[in-house]
Amino acid sequence: MSVVVTSEKSRSAWFTSSYSNGAGGECVECALMDDGALVRDSKSGGGPEIAVRSGAWFSFLRAVKRDAEG
Repeated sequence: MSVVVTSEKSRSAWFTSSYSNGAGGECVECALMDDGALVRDSKSGGGPEIAVRSGAWFSFLRAVKRDAEG
């Protein structure tokens, strides 16, 4: 798997899921890049980011969608 933890500050546009209500405090923020995505804890916007390459990111999204569909 291609995952890298970085402490570099990204200039990417961060977003949270539209399903996030903000009450649980268990959300992550994502930022899309040309070669994958960045993921970070929504409560720690200045903290480390996890860089996930495109193939791994799309595999993750497919698995989440498959699980949600039951």
